[in-house]
This record gives sequence, structure tokens and C-alpha cells, in this order.
Amino acid sequence: MDLYDAEKYDVAVIGAGHAGCEAALAAARMGCHVIMFSINLDAIANMPCNPNVGGTAKGHLVREIDALGGEMGKAADDTYIQIKMLNLGKGPAVHSLRAQIDRRRYQERMKKTLEQQENLDIKQAEVVKINFIDGKVSGVVTNMGAIYEVKACVIATGTFLKGNIVIGTLQYSGGPDGMLPANSLSDCLKEAGVKLFRFKTGTPARINRRSVNFDLMEIQKGDDDIVPFSFSTKNPRENRSVCYLTYTNKETHKIIMDNIDRAPLYNHSIHGIGPRYCPSIEDKVVRFKDKERHQIFIEPMGENTEELYVQGMSSSLPEEVQIAMLRTVKGLEDVKMQRTAYAIEYDCQDPTQLKASLEFKDIPGLFGAGQFNGSSGYEEAAAQGLIAGINAALKVKEKEPFTLDRSEAYIGVLIDDLTVKGTNEPYRMLTSRAEYRLLLRQDNADVRLTEKGYQLGLISEKRYKEFLKKKELSEKEIERCEHVNIPPSNEVNELLTSAQSTNISTGIKLGELIRRPELNYFMLAPIDKDRPELDKDVAQEVNIAVKYEGYIKMQIEQVKAFKKLEQKLIPDNLDYSLVAGLKKEAKEKLAKQKPQNIGQASRISGVSPADITVLLIYIEQMKRG
Repeated sequence: MDLYDAEKYDVAVIGAGHAGCEAALAAARMGCHVIMFSINLDAIANMPCNPNVGGTAKGHLVREIDALGGEMGKAADDTYIQIKMLNLGKGPAVHSLRAQIDRRRYQERMKKTLEQQENLDIKQAEVVKINFIDGKVSGVVTNMGAIYEVKACVIATGTFLKGNIVIGTLQYSGGPDGMLPANSLSDCLKEAGVKLFRFKTGTPARINRRSVNFDLMEIQKGDDDIVPFSFSTKNPRENRSVCYLTYTNKETHKIIMDNIDRAPLYNHSIHGIGPRYCPSIEDKVVRFKDKERHQIFIEPMGENTEELYVQGMSSSLPEEVQIAMLRTVKGLEDVKMQRTAYAIEYDCQDPTQLKASLEFKDIPGLFGAGQFNGSSGYEEAAAQGLIAGINAALKVKEKEPFTLDRSEAYIGVLIDDLTVKGTNEPYRMLTSRAEYRLLLRQDNADVRLTEKGYQLGLISEKRYKEFLKKKELSEKEIERCEHVNIPPSNEVNELLTSAQSTNISTGIKLGELIRRPELNYFMLAPIDKDRPELDKDVAQEVNIAVKYEGYIKMQIEQVKAFKKLEQKLIPDNLDYSLVAGLKKEAKEKLAKQKPQNIGQASRISGVSPADITVLLIYIEQMKRG
């Protein structure tokens, strides 16, 4: 291959999926000269699995991305065809937005945003090598022989690195959705000392709408009262489509079990590790033998296509078996399959090699994001891409890195889990992973993060002023609720009786009434004569803050204790082999992962509370000389 010197850039982003898009936009918006590479520009922001954004815990990530100045929430708001809030029957900590997206329109919207972004160039080419000088990133080389000199590089390769498609006994080198794989970069990374391993994920079949009998299925509508992803979206789109629910049955399960020896997952022809929380249909049937049926959601791919997505039937069984099992499902008896389900194996890296900034600990200027870091999901990828892009820009500007901890954001939980605990399977965000989830609600993501996004230069002056106004209104109303007195009256007690709440005989603070389990801020409007007119999102924030005041205060105290450990820094040059009293396993794990503080050290598997005590004493002795 003939080589030539191409242009110079500050930051190169390898990959144009959801991680790559956010990384490139963030770095460019922060003033860096950025180039983003994609094997195929038609794959920018592609959704090779289900075309949806959000979901339980994932909706939190999207709102946090938006609050920091990322693009995913705005793009989703512009292109969804159905949106709904999940888990409304539970507490506000787990309320999460989920939207079905028009897949092609989302791609077009994101591609145009990238093309119009100042300081950003996009290029169709495969990056086959990263160059290093004195162990630092110095450039990237494409399959065309172009050498681009750069100061920082973000790897956001998704499932393309040595991608291998598996359908029954058929295996071939390929990327998702019929794209070409990236077969060269892995070897370069190994030479640089990056530890890689093999993961796998899968996707269900796509079917033709005309071959589906929806009368035999349960309709799943979106919300009438729509809440958008982006805090800047003032007039959300109406719902334009519906989804449907159906189920597998005993016949479906029999076909799968009769052919289980042909399933790559069970005949050991797949070597990559798959996601626990998104198993294939054959894995579900084997693991949950007592379950008579599994949910299957039929979801549209967009407004201008007849393709439907069969959510819940991810598979790598042979094509003829897939067709047979689909046709056992109620409503799919005559189904026509347009795209066969498949599994894909790919290279990713051990994320414990990264700092909390997503920069490699031992390779200055090199950052990782998305599925390359061992995660799964568009939202997890976009969140990491945003942080990696921000920190690549800060690296170029020779400024301190930007990080979020577990008490500040789901993004902080995600990155901390990956970089400190590591993962032995494709990682998925869950609300249960967040210890402080009552503080990290999706409704207050702007309160937690907009200030940070503004300081980074990713939130406009106009949006920041709107945020400050909203915050002021919320704080004033919370204060008013805690001080305004509601005197007893027939009207008041009639309302309380209708809500099955105890009547009052003396005056009571409005906040105390809101905190009663059977009441809330909205229900008390008729007896709250001085209530100001507030937007619904502000009123909801007031309701949650007042109603859960006691629990929120408890979590704030827990966060203070957590912060104390995070602030106890560990010297970079600490030799753990010299720390008497540390278990051998703890010494090995700590030396390998190089935690930056005691909080991180305490979360490493194999490091016990006793080890932490020993480490604290040793560090204190070091300080005293």
C-alpha cells in the first residue's frame, strides 16, 4: 500500500455509530479540528438492532447526554414515531422514556448534523493503523494509504472489529447489516499493548407488515401526554405509529429444542460471550424451561418502510428454523421474513485499561467508547462517546479531564462500572446499578448536569438562561410548599376524604400533605389558592422534591460519605507489593487496575474492606514521611 501524508487534525474519531457521532460533535463544538471515519457513510448513526432510543435506565442516559449538550435526545425527538414513559406504576427513580425511532430519518438527521458542524470533517475510509510516537498517539492510517496526523484519537468501532456473522452453520466475515468488517485495527492495538477479548451480540429477524395478522395481537400505543427526551424540545411530535404484543408458545419452543444442536450458541461454534440481559430466543427457552411463553413485540422500522422488527426473538439458528418458529407465533402464521436474524462476534477491549476520562491509562491521547469498551446498547455507546469526545478535546487543549462519579449521573455509574469493575459480558445499564438512583432521576438530569455542559461550552447561552429560570421557579415553589399553611375547611376536608386521606382540624403545611402517600402536588391544586402557573415538568420536579424529601436527604448523606472516599487519592507510583497486610489477590488487582482513589479501589472485585483499611493506613504513613 502506497502511503501519503494527508491533513492534520486535533482529534480523530474511528467509527460513526452512536459513540462516534457524540464524540466527534463534542470535540468539534469545543473548538477542536476533528475528523471522523466510517467504513460506509450510509452507516452513520445506524441502528442495526431495534430502532428505539431509551428504555429503563437507558432513558436516563439519553436525558443526561442531552443535559450535557449531546445530540441523541434532540435527534430522537425529531424522528420518533412512538414515545412513552415506562414504569409509571413505580416510583419516579425508575420512570424512563422509550421511543420507537424512524431508523432512516434518524440516520439522515444525524448525518446532516455532522456534515454541517463547524470544525468537523467526515470521511469514508477504514482506519487500519494508529501511529504512536514515544507511546503517545500521533496519527492514524487509512486503507487508502492516507496518514492523518492527530493529537488524540477516540476508538468507537462498535461491532466492526474482526466482525464475524453467524447463522446456523453459516459463518462469514462481516459487520452489522451487511457492512464490511474492520479486520486490521485489532492487530495494531494488540501490538500497542491493548488487551482485547471477544464478545457477541445478536439481532432478530425483520418481517414484512403485509404478512402479519395484527388482529390476533395486543395493540401497544404511545402516550397521549408526551414528554420529550431533550430539555430543549418545546413542541414534541405526536405519536405516528403503534406497536403490537404477541407471544411464543409450546410449539415455538418445541421447534427450537428440536434444533438446539444446530444453534451456534449450544454447539460451540460461537466463541464470543453474549449479553446476559438480552439473550437469544433459544437461550431463553433453554434457561427458562418452565416458562410456557415469552413476550414478542412487533415494532415498526419507520414510516416509509413495511419492515417490522421482531423484538424478543434474537437468534442465530439456521434460516429455515427461524422461519418455522416465527410461523408458530400468533399473528405470524403467514409471515414473510425480509432479513434473517444473526449473531455477530467482534473484538472489544478490557475497559479496566481506561481511566474515568475514558483515556487509556498507558497510552496518552488514546480513548475508547461504546461497544469497543465492552458495553451494549446505543445509549450506553452515546454516553461514552460524549465523555470520550469531551476529554479528547480537553487533552488537546492541555486541560484537566472531565469526569462524572456515581453520585452525579448514570453516565458516572456506567463508566465507573466498566473502568473499575470491568465486565465479562456485554454491559447493559440497569437502574439497580445506581446506588443513588433517587437523586439520579431522568426528570432532574438538567439540574444535575446543565451547568457542567455550559462550562464545557456545549450548552448555548440561550439554553443556559432558560435552565436557570426553570431552576429558580422550581426552588421558589419547593420553598413555598414547605411554608404555606393550609387551614381546615369543608372544601379541604372534602378533597382529603375523596382521596381517602385523614381530615385535618388544625392548619397544616402544604408540604406535609404532599408527603402523604395517597396525595401529591397535583391533587392538592384545588385547595392551594396561591399556586403559581408552572410548566408541567417544573411542577413534576416540585412534586418529587417535596414528596420524597426525607429519602432524598438520606441519599445526600450517603453521597457525602461516598465523596470522602473518592477524595482520598492514591499516589500514581504506589507499589502495592510493599503494602504489608494486603492479600495477594488485592495486590494483584490493585496493581493491574491502578485505581485513582480509595473509592475506586473499594469497588474492585477481590479487594475487601480489610484491604481498604490497610491501604488507608499505608497511604497515611506515606504522607507523614
